[in-house]
Amino acid sequence: MTLLPVGVLVSGRGSNLQAILDAIAGEALPVDVRLVLSNQPGAAALARAAAAGVPTAVISHHDYATREAFDGALVGALRQAGAEWVVLAGFMRVLTPVFLRAFPLRVINIHPALLPSFPGIHAQRQALAYGAKITGCTVHLVDEGVDTGPIIAQRPVPLLDGDDEDTLAARILVEEHRLVVQVLADIAAGRLHVVSSAGARPHVTCG
Repeated sequence: MTLLPVGVLVSGRGSNLQAILDAIAGEALPVDVRLVLSNQPGAAALARAAAAGVPTAVISHHDYATREAFDGALVGALRQAGAEWVVLAGFMRVLTPVFLRAFPLRVINIHPALLPSFPGIHAQRQALAYGAKITGCTVHLVDEGVDTGPIIAQRPVPLLDGDDEDTLAARILVEEHRLVVQVLADIAAGRLHVVSSAGARPHVTCG
């Protein structure tokens, strides 16, 4: 079986990365994580990758004068590793066109809300402040906007009485782990298709 060559960008704990690694170890996901790349040298996700025998690298954004130069360095490292798809798993930087045009419609992001509702940061806080009854998580392709790319898949999560940001985030995270593995399995199997036509937003079909 041909494995999907993937690079993963991380900045923090890496729980979504761990879900991917666990699915691979359990032979439930035909993915080869070629490189886990972080802008933060102390990111716990790097230790998770190393424990699984996955190559890691750190490229600090502080070492580059512009966002574009930083993104160019990321692209170089991912290409050298042979990654063809990129997963943003808690990567706390907004990517520039330099990066996105290097991997056109092959960068996926995991967002803790049902887009287009509650984009950007603090999505759980936004949902609580709005008084929403349902929120959830979204995996989408990344475009040059903020959380505006074509939606691949979503999972709902109810807001419960007494929820705060931490309890809601924890329940959403469980669904994020399941959803990102499902989406990568669809990509690896060739089931993901981006449909675009003149004058219309691109959209994704799976099947």
